Amino acid sequence: MSLAFVALGANLADPAVQVRAALAALTDLPESRLLRASSLYRSAPVGIRGQPDFINAVAALETSLTPRALLAALFAIETQFGRRRDFPHAPRTLDLDLLLYDILAIDTPDLEVPHPRMHLRAFVLAPLVEIAPDCRIPGRGSAAAWLPAVRTQRIEKLAG
Repeated sequence: MSLAFVALGANLADPAVQVRAALAALTDLPESRLLRASSLYRSAPVGIRGQPDFINAVAALETSLTPRALLAALFAIETQFGRRRDFPHAPRTLDLDLLLYDILAIDTPDLEVPHPRMHLRAFVLAPLVEIAPDCRIPGRGSAAAWLPAVRTQRIEKLAG
């Protein structure tokens, strides 16, 4: 079994409900088990102004799916939730990103692990460090060590 981390985000159609439902959907992935899920966080959108804030979380999964099979399963969940890819950084009902898969480094046209911008995003690092404080990003070091670099990004841990 491998350890994978998945980022979840939404800013349309009651995003907190969407993220909670997506966490529940992760429990139904074949050959996988949800180990931990972070709190929910509210964050400012990155890339395009004038859209609603995002609700984000990170989940840890134990899986025997290959990285590509896991990514395909995540895309299938996004589709179930009405995800559209109209343009980069568009508002979305659900976004699932494969952040880490064991200590693998994969760089192909259809899959990059670790996620290439995860160390630059507070909405990824804060929930990741919450559930895996000792997590390391291959080629980048400790995830926690990157938190000071994103301290100016607006993020708020939600109660409950």
